[in-house]
Amino acid sequence: MGHDLESGFPAGEGLREFIRLALVEDVGSGDVSTQISVSGSETSAGNLVAREDGVVAGLPLLDLLYGELDPAVKVERVLTDGTPVQPGSVVACLSGPVSSILTGERTALNFLQFLGGIASLTAQYVAAVKGTACQVLDTRKTLPGYRALSKYAVLCGGGKNHRMGLYDRVMVKDNHWAAGNGQIEQMVARSRREFPELAIEIEVDTLEQLAQVLPLKVDWILLDNFSVADTATAVEKRDSVRSVTLLESSGNINLDTISGYARTGVDAASVGRLTHSVRALDLGLDLESR
Repeated sequence: MGHDLESGFPAGEGLREFIRLALVEDVGSGDVSTQISVSGSETSAGNLVAREDGVVAGLPLLDLLYGELDPAVKVERVLTDGTPVQPGSVVACLSGPVSSILTGERTALNFLQFLGGIASLTAQYVAAVKGTACQVLDTRKTLPGYRALSKYAVLCGGGKNHRMGLYDRVMVKDNHWAAGNGQIEQMVARSRREFPELAIEIEVDTLEQLAQVLPLKVDWILLDNFSVADTATAVEKRDSVRSVTLLESSGNINLDTISGYARTGVDAASVGRLTHSVRALDLGLDLESR
């Protein structure tokens, strides 16, 4: 699975510039601690090691980061993205100029720990809905600049991507209802006329709004902050009219509640906390003593 995932890694000049900015932010005018402790000609090797259970993500960043910092650093990826790890698992090996390995250490770990945290949390949510048809979706609640990387990490954890941005799906939320004076039928018609290639999703806050939207036969209906009981009712109403519209649960869904939502027959649950408040995966660099 890992190699297939990495074929979709969001590489490109934009990512390279992101890496350059991260290095400039950390290195600034120079890594003074390394300068006073290491000769520029010394070489060494080290392993990136997991300190806890989780799922790794973002390993191709190592090649890009050290390629930018010092191509003399050799990166050997031992694992592939999406691989479960446990304490002591060697994730990758670095060898070459020790000064460059040390200078890039923190930036590399910042990327991998953050993305590994997303992948690891996503894997927990995916495990919680196992045995149901419910997909675990991410949201647009990402750190600015990290959208593509964060959503890639969700895939590494076994989740699915919702829309990447405002441009690739029509999604009418509560404030759009308000801005459009509740004229949902007209908004759907305009969407089909002006953006026929895009899926349409409508957010509803009540079962009454669901009854209003179901006949429009949109691609998705988002059930915002529905209880599990109301979600089950929504699924029954959708199924009773044999609608092909998919239902998505959203709003304060966590590891304690997602399985209950999944068992109602809802098609997906979107979880903002996958990307907006994740805890980093504990990884470290163990450098060989010289």
